[in-house]
Amino acid sequence: MAQRIYQNNPPRHIDIGSSISGFIAHVASFREIEVYDIRPLNDPIPNVKFKQFDIMQLNEEAIECTDSISCLHALEHFGLGRYGDPIGYDGYLSGFRNIHQMLKTNGKFYFSVPLGKQRVEFHAHRVFSLKYLLELITPYYDINTFSYIDDNNVFYENVIISEEKIANNCGCCFGCAIFELIKK
Repeated sequence: MAQRIYQNNPPRHIDIGSSISGFIAHVASFREIEVYDIRPLNDPIPNVKFKQFDIMQLNEEAIECTDSISCLHALEHFGLGRYGDPIGYDGYLSGFRNIHQMLKTNGKFYFSVPLGKQRVEFHAHRVFSLKYLLELITPYYDINTFSYIDDNNVFYENVIISEEKIANNCGCCFGCAIFELIKK
């Protein structure tokens, strides 16, 4: 995803809750990135503008504020209380809707979550089926690319989503679905 952001070079990029030592560090090595997270960030990092923010409580100033946003391996935690967020079973839905509101029309959303049989592993995370993810995504976004990492840590890039892949969650029990989406 850092490569895609580099290639697309948006004027403003906001990240919601992704790994500081992973994804954020990669992006910050070549551009400024704004990071919104419910957890505090105690030490300043070059090229990172940090705001402690609960995405489930969106404020007016954040609506349609950016043309590029990422939320990588974070949405599955929303509402489970693991990171100090309020407990709410559908917290991920509030977060998903609010991210959509933050993005301008035709903006890009870089999104990843665990892929497998639909379940909640309380209070760690949710795992989403591909069928459910498509139902969640397609009313709001066009899918630009879909990639995934399988249970053996093998990366499959720009995969065509077939009925078979939907039915068996790309063969994953605990993989990672990775989307580049465009807001309708």
